[in-house]
Amino acid sequence: MGQCGITSSKTVLVFLNLIFWGAAGILCYVGAYVFITYDDYDHFFEDVYTLIPAVVIIAVGALLFIIGLIGCCATIRESRCGLATFVIILLLVFVTEVVVVVLGYVYRAKVENEVDRSIQKVYKTYNGTNPDAASRAIDYVQRQLHCCGIHNYSDWENTDWFKETKNQSVPLSCCRETVSNCNGSLANPSDLYAEGCEALVVKKLQEIMMHVIWAALAFAAIQLLGMLCACIVLCRRSRDPAYELLITGGTYA
Repeated sequence: MGQCGITSSKTVLVFLNLIFWGAAGILCYVGAYVFITYDDYDHFFEDVYTLIPAVVIIAVGALLFIIGLIGCCATIRESRCGLATFVIILLLVFVTEVVVVVLGYVYRAKVENEVDRSIQKVYKTYNGTNPDAASRAIDYVQRQLHCCGIHNYSDWENTDWFKETKNQSVPLSCCRETVSNCNGSLANPSDLYAEGCEALVVKKLQEIMMHVIWAALAFAAIQLLGMLCACIVLCRRSRDPAYELLITGGTYA
């Protein structure tokens, strides 16, 4: 009966090690996704420390490849030392992922204030030329998120660009995709996106941070199961005589 329990635990542990390799790839993908998306919105969020959870989660993903290899070798070779090392490393990674979750929630709460402070500055520097990074960022966000201005399209009336052009129009990136021949004129507000960009940028950045949080939580749960199975194998290996005889090739007298 004890031997069946050990075998089951070992089978689950080997399966979990394979999952760790898959998890490593997913975590690295999530971290890379955060970096790429942040690059699109970096003008609206100046605090680079927000990327710390993404950096940590990529490092954890890379470490999981090594953990999976150690776990498989230790399980197959019945190595007490290897399994103990496996459990310790898993515990350290588990603690790291808890830190990632905490940091994710901390920076998620800061997003709204950071965006509110930065977005005003970015809109003021808009000059409508493609080479200008701030202008490209605003046009990109307005097209991608289907928004116009900070709170609505009327915000453009307070910008230097609007006052200098004197044509009573907003950037073409404010035009709805379904409207043809839109020139951004305020005389036709129905042609423009009605929603402001600030709330949508905040929502987007908070969604990105939630991806990191949920990924860390999901794989932390898997790691707990891995530690449990490794501990079961370690404990029964030292307590079950039948298991020791099986490993050494001995027989009962």
